[in-house]
Amino acid sequence: QVQLAESGGGLVQAGGSLRLSCAASGSIFSIKGMGWYRQAPGKQREAVARIITDDTITYADSVKGRFTISRDNAKKTVYLQMNSLKVEDTAVYYCAILAVVPGPSVGGSSVGEYWGRGTQVTVSS
Repeated sequence: QVQLAESGGGLVQAGGSLRLSCAASGSIFSIKGMGWYRQAPGKQREAVARIITDDTITYADSVKGRFTISRDNAKKTVYLQMNSLKVEDTAVYYCAILAVVPGPSVGGSSVGEYWGRGTQVTVSS
């Protein structure tokens, strides 16, 4: 079973910085992609930043130049460095991974998408 543990959220003033971390654990053969998403009150969940196997990175236009996603493959961890935070960045931030895991048949493998529980980021003016 795959679990994701997020940390690093909190309250920060506009213009400040936060660094989110998300560590994956469990039976994982490999991770094909990792990403951060966010959901603000009354809004749909949106992709913030994603990094896939060949290190291709994409960012939402609203965070380009301010946020940086990175990963540590050995630690199965993805990070999101958030600088120059704005009030509109306030949201619950979720990490997600696309991982190759054992099963469902013995000796087999399958690809699954797994989500963390989210961490609150609040930016005050």
